[in-house]
Amino acid sequence: MQVVLATRNRHKQEELVALLQDLNISVRTLDDFPDAPDVVEDGETCEANAMKKAVEIARYTGLPAVSDDTGLEVDALGGRPGAFAARYAGEHASYEDNCRKLLHELRGVPPEKRRARFVTVAAIAFPAGETMSVRGVLEGLIAEEATGSHGFGYDPVFFVPEYHQTLAQLSPDVKNRISHRARAFAQAKNLLQHMMVERNSVGA
Repeated sequence: MQVVLATRNRHKQEELVALLQDLNISVRTLDDFPDAPDVVEDGETCEANAMKKAVEIARYTGLPAVSDDTGLEVDALGGRPGAFAARYAGEHASYEDNCRKLLHELRGVPPEKRRARFVTVAAIAFPAGETMSVRGVLEGLIAEEATGSHGFGYDPVFFVPEYHQTLAQLSPDVKNRISHRARAFAQAKNLLQHMMVERNSVGA
């Protein structure tokens, strides 16, 4: 069976391929479909964005499509940036721009009030129209400065209390075991495995 990852983000592709590698499926990326549409992430929620990407790419490729969208909810900011995390500092903001804006807005906020969580929604869509989605959450704190060189996005400023490090300080192996994306895709993998079993049973 083949599935296609509905993202052109290289960092996400690498993480998702690693997370799905133990399934007996062929994982393809949008590099294999250079003319696939660029899906505009204009939803108000992570669920809306993830589902829109998966549905449009499944329709275009004729293959099951897997997508995700991640939001960052910061309690001291009333839940912002939420689903707008990737463009928090502007439509074409860099990872560093977004982190700088976040740290600036939290300047002077004490550690006990810097609670935050990453929320990832993983969506699976099939060409015939069937869809499903799951959520993964990682609780933590926003650090007072960026630390670490692994990962991407807000990883350098997201402190994981259990490990006393930011996500960007953790090794990829550890991150891919405990992260919000890992938790979402552990559930997505179960859905894909169940689907594979059903297809094999029908084929038998």
